[in-house]
Amino acid sequence: MVQNSSQKRSITKYINGKFEVMEDAVATEFPITIHINGEEFATIVCTPTHLDELVIGFLASEGVIYFRDDIKDLQIDKRLGFAYVMLKTKIQLNQRYYSKRFIGSCCGKSRQFYFQNDVRTAKTSMSKTTIKANDCLNLMNRMQENSIMFKNTGGVHNAALCTPSKLIVDRTDIGRHNTLDKLYGYSILEKIHVRDKIIVFSGRISSEVLTKVAKIGVGIILSKSAPTDLAIQLAEDLNITTVGFIRGQSFNVYSHAERITNR
Repeated sequence: MVQNSSQKRSITKYINGKFEVMEDAVATEFPITIHINGEEFATIVCTPTHLDELVIGFLASEGVIYFRDDIKDLQIDKRLGFAYVMLKTKIQLNQRYYSKRFIGSCCGKSRQFYFQNDVRTAKTSMSKTTIKANDCLNLMNRMQENSIMFKNTGGVHNAALCTPSKLIVDRTDIGRHNTLDKLYGYSILEKIHVRDKIIVFSGRISSEVLTKVAKIGVGIILSKSAPTDLAIQLAEDLNITTVGFIRGQSFNVYSHAERITNR
């Protein structure tokens, strides 16, 4: 099974009224199946980079683990596409629990999650972090400049964990959710305090993306793209600042604008 993040393929390109055969880079799509305590749990289709971070971040996002120390052993077979996780304690992997839709309310506000485990793992942000408007633009530019794989293939998403003035780490994947899980896994492995951090993101902010951000625990997400209405509702409820359409010298603030300053 392939392991590189991109592959060279022969293509036929039409340009200036002519067809031309050439090589082009395309993003690799790689399935990895996670087994927990000998039981198959989930298969993730991803870019085959930073797979340990992806697995750990995904399990934390699903509420299976909370800390790296919850894992007794983690083995990844990159050749066949399997991750074998042994936990220190036995858990009941009830798939219905991870797929049953939940609709509830909190403090008089409408809160809707897709899955029951989101109710346990999505956190209301306690962040006091603020960021200058110009730094929102700068962080987005830095993340995009770092994305060599996007420049080569045009087929991936990017996300970065940042302070208000510095990019700490960025990750790339064909799945926008996977980029966030990789950041989550990185922060768990490196024991990074995330409450005062910011996530910069290349994709659309759906309710699922917003929920992932809440699970990680940051209070600000900056995106090149747009949020959905449900994502904004969740952001308002979970005290998360949502900024979208960061392009050129402008952006839109959709929720909790008090964290974005002009000086």
